[in-house]
Amino acid sequence: MTLLARLDPWLPPLVLMGVIYLFSAQPDLSTGLGTIDLIGRKLVHAAEYALLCFLWMRALSTRIRDPRRALALALAVSIAYAALDEYHQTFVDGRDGSPIDVVIDTLGACAAAIAIARRRSAGAR
Repeated sequence: MTLLARLDPWLPPLVLMGVIYLFSAQPDLSTGLGTIDLIGRKLVHAAEYALLCFLWMRALSTRIRDPRRALALALAVSIAYAALDEYHQTFVDGRDGSPIDVVIDTLGACAAAIAIARRRSAGAR
């Protein structure tokens, strides 16, 4: 088995975490569109953490047989990374860490976890 094949389920969540880190390291991401920019960025926050939760679930499911446990861990990793990301932003000039953003990120990750759990329970019927 090649290294790429072994990394296949693990690489996407790690790459997404790297992309999130790189964007968080930027001093200013504002487009100057005011409220539209603010709402758009918050929606993107929720969506990226929903995707992160899904990608971690996909990766963890290759090692953890219990889907509920894998999903709980995927959700925990996503939420922990949201908090770490906001903490990281406190060290970036022009940025600040926001507990509100952690909540928004958590809501996105929870939405993905709920969707995954519902899909799994519907498939079990």
